Order: sequence, then structure tokens, then C-alpha cells
Amino acid sequence: MPHPTAAADRAAYFHVRASAEPGVMPRVLELFTKRGLVPSLYLARVAADNEVMIEVEVPRLEREAMDYLAASMRQIASVSVVLAAPRG
Repeated sequence: MPHPTAAADRAAYFHVRASAEPGVMPRVLELFTKRGLVPSLYLARVAADNEVMIEVEVPRLEREAMDYLAASMRQIASVSVVLAAPRG
């Protein structure tokens, strides 16, 4: 059985691919801001194929919240891929 604090030590990691459009990064970040979450990592870079790759890590995020945020990111029009996984 996992230790009770194990869930608190876990982080959620998100990898997002989207069209390189000016509004996509703030739209992704807004999903965390609306929930009062501060990512410990937010990295965005434009790939050669004119897509932006965004990596986000959020500490102490429950699995249900991680799944909900991933589903919300998939609803953003220019987003093509969202991968989400617990870390830690």
C-alpha cells in the first residue's frame, strides 16, 4: 500500500502539441490559472514543422484534476496532441 504522503509528492506532467499561433500558449496556461495552480515547469518551443510544443508540470495534482485539465486542453481548437502522466 502506498504511503499516505505519496500522492502529495506526485506531480502531473503534460505534453501538448499545437499549431504555432499567438493565442495557444496563454489558452493552455489559463486552464491552470483559473484553478489557482502554479506550474513548477512551463516550457514552450516552436518545432521546425511550425507547431509549438508545450511542457507543463504541476506539483501535488490529483489524478482526476490531471485528467480534467488534459481533456480541457484537447478542446482548444489548435491543439492536436495532449499527453498527461503522473510523475514522482
